[in-house]
Amino acid sequence: MASRRSFVKKSISLVAPLSLSTVTLKAIAEDVSDALLTLSKTDSSRMNNDEELWARLAQAYTVSPSILNLNNGGVSPQPKVVQDAVDRYYHYSNEGPTYYMWQILDKGREPLRRKLADLAGTSAEEIAVNRNTTEALATVTWGLTLSKGDEVVMTKQDYPNMIHAWKQKELRDGISIKWLNFKLPVENADEFIKGFVDATTPRTRIWHITHMINWTGQILPVKRLCEEARKRNIISIVDGSHTFAHLDFKIPDFSPDYFGTSLHKWLCAPFGTGMLYVRKENIAGLWPLFPNDKPQGADIRKFEALGTRSFAPEQAIGQAIDFHLAIGSKRKEERLHYLKKYWCEKVMQHPRIKLNVSLKPEFSCALGNFSIEGIEPERVASKLFSEYQIHTSPIKWENISGVRITPHVYTTTKDLDRFVDAVLKIASV
Repeated sequence: MASRRSFVKKSISLVAPLSLSTVTLKAIAEDVSDALLTLSKTDSSRMNNDEELWARLAQAYTVSPSILNLNNGGVSPQPKVVQDAVDRYYHYSNEGPTYYMWQILDKGREPLRRKLADLAGTSAEEIAVNRNTTEALATVTWGLTLSKGDEVVMTKQDYPNMIHAWKQKELRDGISIKWLNFKLPVENADEFIKGFVDATTPRTRIWHITHMINWTGQILPVKRLCEEARKRNIISIVDGSHTFAHLDFKIPDFSPDYFGTSLHKWLCAPFGTGMLYVRKENIAGLWPLFPNDKPQGADIRKFEALGTRSFAPEQAIGQAIDFHLAIGSKRKEERLHYLKKYWCEKVMQHPRIKLNVSLKPEFSCALGNFSIEGIEPERVASKLFSEYQIHTSPIKWENISGVRITPHVYTTTKDLDRFVDAVLKIASV
């Protein structure tokens, strides 16, 4: 507990903004560390609606007071402890780049790998540090050896970069994509299982599974899907961009063959940080995206042969993990689901407003999506920002049309009351 308090207090006070005095910053650090200490001592279910406590924790972030950011699903802000770490590592690197970057900071990847593996519940020898989900899953898409006519099953609700990658492989290598198209929200896990199974033929080699669909927040039954894939000797690739450090799980809970995620989303790590998981026995057979001297070797590090990159964001992932653990994975998930349910239950009472996401915790968490009858999503999002300074994300993709709302742990119910009031006014015009 003492180390938890010391970590937050010390880190927040390291680099003070010009607008805050040292005394003020120290007080904020004390308040945040006390809030984290209280969280750690209390059962998670009792903390969901403690607004005073979460408001104190929100001081760890430096988000703008001028806008209400409800688009954390795109990329999340970092708490100050992480921002300060990036600054320290960056300035340290500039004292002698080729020495401090390659001979000092680069050595920090192994402890970081172990720290990420511990959070993911895997072996450190199965974790590669990279820049985002796109890079992680592109490594898998282009690293797998497939033959002409081999089939990949995926959905039209998957993330565009993953769709583009498989379409390019289809054009280049002659594989075939079997498309599923779900009408969301879905509150029956069997519907997803049936969709993937029915699309499977003797030529099916891969199931590309999105753990949480970014457009609406729909959660797929990834454990069951990976189990079904394994029964059929089919490779399971899981896009965990929106679930890692958002939902409380370990990767072995559903045992995929491959898993990729972006750490700059729900972990609140520095921008441009990500992670690739490859099951140990699959490493040797997966070609790296950026070749090294042993492309068919069984060392997970072959997927990190990127060349020169900034070591500062990479090393600051460690501080993001510390902050996440200080809150607690389960507490974080339950608070995020509480916030989503809070605003959804208020706006759904309006006859013109439709929710495009389930309220059940097994099918959704922080991400939500709503639409207003007769008003295009772009218009709703535009009015929210121009008239109420609320930043959201309008969605028009396949059969999905609505506005995506994604609060984070620094979002308060007072913030959401402001949002709800604005939505109801727009819908009532």
